[in-house]
Amino acid sequence: MNDNEVRIVSLIPSGTEILAVLGLTDKIIGRSHECDYPEDIQNRPICTQARLDSNALSGEIHNKVHDLLQNALSIYEIRTDVLEKLQPTHIVTQDQCEVCAVSFAEVEKAVAKLTQGSPKIISLQPDILQDVWGDIERVGNVFGVDVIEVLENLEARVKIVEHRTKGLAKNEILSVACIEWTEPLMMAANWVPELVHIAGGKPLFGEVGEHSTQFKLENLVASNPDAIIFMPCGFDLNRTRQEAKILTNTPEWEKLHASQSGKVYITDGNAYFNRPGPRLVESVEILAEILHPEIFQYGYKGTAWDVLSKI
Repeated sequence: MNDNEVRIVSLIPSGTEILAVLGLTDKIIGRSHECDYPEDIQNRPICTQARLDSNALSGEIHNKVHDLLQNALSIYEIRTDVLEKLQPTHIVTQDQCEVCAVSFAEVEKAVAKLTQGSPKIISLQPDILQDVWGDIERVGNVFGVDVIEVLENLEARVKIVEHRTKGLAKNEILSVACIEWTEPLMMAANWVPELVHIAGGKPLFGEVGEHSTQFKLENLVASNPDAIIFMPCGFDLNRTRQEAKILTNTPEWEKLHASQSGKVYITDGNAYFNRPGPRLVESVEILAEILHPEIFQYGYKGTAWDVLSKI
């Protein structure tokens, strides 16, 4: 493939980050409205827009998403006029979650409308950590990039955490509830339980490789986890701090052991846990730092995660 001919539009943040870790940032000519990392990608033309207000409360966002899907509408729109001008040779998208980003079907429709060129669609569909490594390899193969060193470095960092938590005593392994959405309450699944286990925790709820499902607060109270970690999809640290109040202000919350012991944490789910790309490695390290500060000191506290104050 002639490098000069490669013109990539990435319509999913994790895809953009995969391209970046493979050294293909300069080949990205367009992005989604949510692609914000690495920073030097932010000057690329935006090719998508949302049909909802992401600044609304989580309950309002959930209801709007439900209404759109019930009416067979996508949550996101592709700006075909921008695609037409950019004339990409490749489009990176996903087929994992219709709520998280532009769907594969929507991209196919948009490509069919283009009058010039027929870009190749690369669709990512990760459910577990191994799938992410597979996506990195697949994207690398498409563009003729050797991925061996990249994957070895990422996997080595995960193995370091795994090795250091393997010798933990049973009473040192905390039971952990990871909250992906607050209203309605949803527990994180897919790769998150796997990351918790690697980081030396016992994941409660959420099945590895499965989508997140709604959950009742009384069930959370009944399970009484040792630690609770908020990682709402699409929210940064400050937004997560605000959203957490939906649950922490309820009478039931004070009954929880995690609340009483001060083991309730907030994270930047948007940058880390919700993006199935290279930064899932940082997500493992963040969890390790939260659950076992006596072993791990990566320096993520205050920027990627924090203790949720009761005040």
